[in-house]
Amino acid sequence: MLRAGIVGLPNVGKSTLFNALCENAKAEAANFPFCTIDPNVGSVAVPDPRLEVLAKLHQSAQVVPSRVEFVDIAGLVAGASRGEGLGNQFLSHIRQVDAIVHVVRCFDDPDIIHVAGSVDPLRDIGIINLELALSDLGQIEKRLERIRKQAKSGDKLLQQELTALEALYRALEAGKPARLVDLDPEQNLAIKSLGLLTRKPTIYAANVAETDLATGNAWVEQVRELAAQEHTQVVVVSAQVEAELVALDPAERADYLASLGVTEGGLKSLIRATYKLLGLQTYFTAGPKETRAWTIPVGATAPQAAGVIHSDFERGFIRAETVSYEDLVAAGSLAAAKEKGLVRSEGKDYVVQEGDVMLFRFNV
Repeated sequence: MLRAGIVGLPNVGKSTLFNALCENAKAEAANFPFCTIDPNVGSVAVPDPRLEVLAKLHQSAQVVPSRVEFVDIAGLVAGASRGEGLGNQFLSHIRQVDAIVHVVRCFDDPDIIHVAGSVDPLRDIGIINLELALSDLGQIEKRLERIRKQAKSGDKLLQQELTALEALYRALEAGKPARLVDLDPEQNLAIKSLGLLTRKPTIYAANVAETDLATGNAWVEQVRELAAQEHTQVVVVSAQVEAELVALDPAERADYLASLGVTEGGLKSLIRATYKLLGLQTYFTAGPKETRAWTIPVGATAPQAAGVIHSDFERGFIRAETVSYEDLVAAGSLAAAKEKGLVRSEGKDYVVQEGDVMLFRFNV
């Protein structure tokens, strides 16, 4: 399951957004710092209208979407890496996530206190990124103390790790996030256990008032300029709008979003951006028992896709009966798609495409 950690200063809308994204989550959204005392974890279904279409075609008994897990931690403040506020303990809760959603306040509301006294997205981002970098520096320093002695033995793997750690340390000291350092696959594997926060793919969620959701504002543009320099993405969301959407049925949601000049809510936008940033895509399996969505890396082969279901499927892979979602829907049924020659038998070298509907044949 894809996991994303939500970070930001207190009172930027983190917990309001988390509650809205994870409707059954128990995070408290209150107008004071540190209202989220423990890390809150919520799992949400990935919205994908193709699932229901496939389920009807196959008369499936159940529909199983992909899921994303969001981890919301307490608002960070300057000095968090040294224990200020609720401290560095909360940073450890997001070391194992796949990506970070950095919520940035891009709205003005005199009724909602800003811990720094004014709205300034670039300053706020700088505070959080500095704390993440200081925490990473601490992790690297501890590892370097041990590995410098061990690497003298001539162990090639340890020497690779040492080279990687020193490069990361230099970048962080220069004010650059660790994700901008190019490492080879072996070096990446060597430092993976450290869970460096500034190496994780990051999306800036610019939290705006509902009136700015469609067009953004000057603060959003500042965030976009910074994100371009860091080679990352910005998603414009309105935590308050997301909270209001929770109480509406699908038709009312669509009408409400349309009245604001947008076609989708923050959940779809965030997940779409996260999939793109991480290089992920979706394929489907479908039948009378269930229709299910599976998340795989772009470029995955058919055996690798099968392995997401079960490792035995990858080991014993023979072939995959494959049809694109568009061809299957246009044909009206799997039988009709077969008659038209749209269902292909793909082997071990086949690279799975977005929206493929697959049936795997394998030896146990």
